[in-house]
Amino acid sequence: MNTLPLLPTSAFWVVTVILAGVLARLVVIDLRTRRLPDKYTLPLVLLGLAVNAYGLGALPTAAIWGAITGYLVFWAIGAFYFRARGIEGLGMGDAKLLAAAGAWLGIAMLPMLILMAATAALVFALAGGRRAREQLAFGPWLAASFFVLWVAGSA
Repeated sequence: MNTLPLLPTSAFWVVTVILAGVLARLVVIDLRTRRLPDKYTLPLVLLGLAVNAYGLGALPTAAIWGAITGYLVFWAIGAFYFRARGIEGLGMGDAKLLAAAGAWLGIAMLPMLILMAATAALVFALAGGRRAREQLAFGPWLAASFFVLWVAGSA
């Protein structure tokens, strides 16, 4: 699916470089601290909405619903897990990163993004011999899948 037909090449590369830089920073932070700071995720949501409002990607309504749905889905999963287990299993930073992805990619791409990120994280965990109770930062898998889908949407 070509989601970026109106995007001039130079504008695409400018926003793609910005996206790559912010996502790379988030990956490093998440791997070190298991946190995705609001000072990076929230501006990424706003930038995604702006990119789409300018006509560079998904329809603006799809971007808005993508941001809302992305946040709410992960918020609900995290809340359910916390109530069931009494420990945090999915952080709100992940919810905000998924909201940013929804703002950039649109609501229709969220299932593919989650499938890609979850599959990659699961393969990594199984291949690395991780135990069930070991924490795994999910942000890097979300970020990588987000970036791949953004670039693939321009092809």
